[in-house]
Amino acid sequence: MAYFRRTGVTTFDPTEHVGGAWRTDEQHVAPSLGLLAHLVETDRDERGRGDLAVTRLSYDIWGTYPLREVDTRLTVLRAGRTVELVEAELTCGDRRAITVRAWLARTSDTTALAGGAPPPVTGPQETPAWDPATVWPGGFIESIDVRRALVEPGRGTVWVRTDHALVEDEDASPLARAAGLLDAANGMSVRAHPREVAFPNLDLTAHLHRSPRGDWVGLDTTVTFGPTGAGLTQAVVHDEHGAVGALAQSLVVRPI
Repeated sequence: MAYFRRTGVTTFDPTEHVGGAWRTDEQHVAPSLGLLAHLVETDRDERGRGDLAVTRLSYDIWGTYPLREVDTRLTVLRAGRTVELVEAELTCGDRRAITVRAWLARTSDTTALAGGAPPPVTGPQETPAWDPATVWPGGFIESIDVRRALVEPGRGTVWVRTDHALVEDEDASPLARAAGLLDAANGMSVRAHPREVAFPNLDLTAHLHRSPRGDWVGLDTTVTFGPTGAGLTQAVVHDEHGAVGALAQSLVVRPI
């Protein structure tokens, strides 16, 4: 079963695998992040701009939303020969839920210049399996396969993958599938148990120096709680071939 079923040109129904972790009657944002990345790439290809690669995905999360049909909208904010800025939005009912602004840049061969990426981390096959359902409930958590090496609370390396398609009967790229797993950074290397402290993220921004390959997404993660209710999750993003970029998430920290 996929995470979403298309119900119209711009509308999608979530399946049981989209069930949230903070509340199981809400949608987990992770699959929606992947859905919006998929729509950005689909629109790019339909416009004949397959020469452009996504280099940044900047999501703002406007609030929680229930397990009901969602609608989407996409706008090219800046068309260009070598770079474009695209905005996509997801709404549920009459409420805006998520927006993403994606920078796309024309690809070229810079193999001779490549360098400077963070070193690889221990791969998924060498990382112990871990069951995230011991910390989190919900359909999305049940849908993912996780490996984790926790150094200390808030610091660890996590590998995550899923066997479920992003959208039923549609092919999604490795980038879109990876985007649908990035939000796991804020839940797999926690500083505090979510039954004791709430720390939802307001956003997620990922910068990519290359497109990911394969099914596994690696997140070398550090979580910081500040003294005034703000927090930050940061992660270097990997695939099995090495680092592909980095992400950051702003947190609201509230003792329960």
